[in-house]
Amino acid sequence: MRPASTIARDALALGGRMVRAGTTTEAIDNEIHKYIISQGAYPSCLNYMGFPKSVCTSVNNVIAHGIPDTRELVAGDIINIDVTVYKDGFHGDTSAMFGVGKVDSLGVKLMDATRESLELAIDMCGPGVPISRIGETIESFVGPLGYSISVQLTGHGVGRSFHQNPLIYHHANEEPGEMLPGMAFTIEPILCQGVPDGIQWPDGWTIVTEDGGRSAQFEHTIVITETGVDVLTA
Repeated sequence: MRPASTIARDALALGGRMVRAGTTTEAIDNEIHKYIISQGAYPSCLNYMGFPKSVCTSVNNVIAHGIPDTRELVAGDIINIDVTVYKDGFHGDTSAMFGVGKVDSLGVKLMDATRESLELAIDMCGPGVPISRIGETIESFVGPLGYSISVQLTGHGVGRSFHQNPLIYHHANEEPGEMLPGMAFTIEPILCQGVPDGIQWPDGWTIVTEDGGRSAQFEHTIVITETGVDVLTA
């Protein structure tokens, strides 16, 4: 899984360097696509259940699965770029937030809190730890900050399949199971400034917040080791 995850990490960084006012999400998608192909890999999202592009680009109030298009980014936007790569029979999945030019303080705080919630969740992972501890950790951190957590979308097992068990909930839950050495999955919390409920657009993919509030997401692919955790997309 490491080769796929490394390519995904580098492709995400490439996309992040392109984020500026006037750039289109379609241009970002095109460059990431070319880079992934140049590495002898394939963008997992492309044609996955009919998804038409190589990456997801979710801007401002788009919770997830935004389809790259010709809309130009404008100063103050916040954007999530989500990249998954297939290489040598395995997938690697990662995403991050980027600000376009100067972002207002509330937007910066939202992104920072989302990144920190992911880091805290990763830090408590290890063999024998209940999987439900991920959601408990994130919710205990996020609650006092006043953000809500999307419950419509989860992290997931990843490896030979793009999406597989276990499901990783980012809110407090009572799902059974514990982390075992060799288990690989994503953690990808989505925090919202307002309500966490999402509405799907007619394109069948794009999910936006019901109240128009902004959301943010960060994601890593991790594998549980005998002694802790290895972040493959770091």
